[in-house]
Amino acid sequence: MFNLITTVIAFVFTWCLFYGRIAQPFLILICLSLTVFFVYFGRHQHSQALSIDVLAQNSRLKNINPALKFWTLIILLILSVASRNVYTGVFLIMAMLVLAVFAGGLKLYYYVHVLALPLSFLLIGGLALLFEISAEPRGIINLNVFGLWLCITSNAQIQTTLIVSRAFGAVSCLFLLSLTTPMPDIIGVLRRARCPDIFIDLMYLIYRYIFILLSLHHQMHDAAKSRLGFKDYRKSLRSTGSIYSKLLVRSFQIGSKNFDAMESRCYDSGIRFLEQPKKVSAMHLSFSILLVLVSLLLNLLHP
Repeated sequence: MFNLITTVIAFVFTWCLFYGRIAQPFLILICLSLTVFFVYFGRHQHSQALSIDVLAQNSRLKNINPALKFWTLIILLILSVASRNVYTGVFLIMAMLVLAVFAGGLKLYYYVHVLALPLSFLLIGGLALLFEISAEPRGIINLNVFGLWLCITSNAQIQTTLIVSRAFGAVSCLFLLSLTTPMPDIIGVLRRARCPDIFIDLMYLIYRYIFILLSLHHQMHDAAKSRLGFKDYRKSLRSTGSIYSKLLVRSFQIGSKNFDAMESRCYDSGIRFLEQPKKVSAMHLSFSILLVLVSLLLNLLHP
């Protein structure tokens, strides 16, 4: 259902963004190609156990020095956000896709599934940027709504293309870091960067409890479903309310037990991980520098 919504949003956004800028036969072909792409990769059923953490542990890029990945991708993210043209964002989107799927060994439909949520939010925001309210029709596309006109101008199309490319390029950098670097490695990089211990501890505990609560939710949902708790609308509401109320109680109970366990082991701030040192190879360093230089050169091009 979610991938269907993403497909519809992507179709509408692409049509509004390029309408009047390219020939309609090519625009129809592009929109249909996007639809087929999302429908094909959205039809795969994903296990509930699937998570970004699991994908990061299975990535072929997890053994690369985490500090090198972290700071390289942060620099690329900054370059994407600060870009003056769409070339940098488009390059980073494609580069992160190639690195995650071909170099990292991640299946393409997993990558599409993970990016579906942020992509939907970006496209919805892009649609909001495209439309302007006017007292008279003055755009390429004009929709009359209660006496006012919703217009899409060529200038709005250009600005929206730049903003969406910036945002999606930055999001792609963050997702490559998440999909190829386990959380303990990221926390280790932040600790060596002198991030305060309280932030490190909160990051780890919050991240850990997200998966604990998700697991509890799946168990409660499956138990309610096996007892026909979602047979009709009324029972679905009652089951949903019961699940979330019990989940809240269980979360407090588990949090209290875990804190007691930490205190019994003399916890006084500062959760430590057993870190395995990973050397920075010359090839990885050269490739990181190349990515940054290409992004910087593209950023210097005129829009």
